[in-house]
Amino acid sequence: MSIDVDTVSDLIRDVGARVIDTRFRALHDHQIHQKKPGDFVTDADRQAEHELGAALMKYVGGVVVEEESAFADPTILAAVPHADLAWVIDPIDGTKNFVRGSVDHGVMLAQLNRGETVRGWIWQPQHGHMWFAERGTGVTCDGDEVTRGVSHSPVRAATTHEAYKIASPVVEWRMAKWCCAVDYPLVCLGENDVTVYQHSYPWDHLPGALMVREVGGVVRTVDGVEYGPQETSGKLVAADEEAYETVAGLLR
Repeated sequence: MSIDVDTVSDLIRDVGARVIDTRFRALHDHQIHQKKPGDFVTDADRQAEHELGAALMKYVGGVVVEEESAFADPTILAAVPHADLAWVIDPIDGTKNFVRGSVDHGVMLAQLNRGETVRGWIWQPQHGHMWFAERGTGVTCDGDEVTRGVSHSPVRAATTHEAYKIASPVVEWRMAKWCCAVDYPLVCLGENDVTVYQHSYPWDHLPGALMVREVGGVVRTVDGVEYGPQETSGKLVAADEEAYETVAGLLR
């Protein structure tokens, strides 16, 4: 059983409009929680995760991995590499931004077959953009094909981790958006050449990693390991091989 891209996009938009947008800049203190110091989850995260997961199960089934559920029970991820069909959901990527009233947040969804990401969606509700990628067919934003040119000189590298910002005449460091649902598209658009992450949880990275690869980029750890759903160490996202080598060389 399969489900077409537009149906999934509509499901994401519907949940976003009813559950997320209605709470944007309207959260009450009792609707905001911390999984650990500085790591927020809201009632909107939990409801959006539940509703989107339930809708996917109704339409097509498969294994559903939700960020908040997997955070509570990491063993849930063990089923993904062996499942014929799996869905990995981040109901609100950039929850800290969402809590603070920043427009830089989004919904991320990845479809995996036997552990390989085959389709990915990123919905940026306050920017009004739906990003989609399918393995082997490229990337679209609002239905328009996305391509990017060569990397800049000096290389534009973004991160939120200050320790990564090693001074170099060939790298221009900038602050990332604290939101993978925004940072990955910026690489696809060519606004940034590299994004360096300290953590690589699959719900944060699978859709965007597919998109970067589909525009010709690479997604690897600083040691050269190709990113996949089981990889949880920090990693780089580069627009091309040269940009990756430039920044990875600084961080090794």
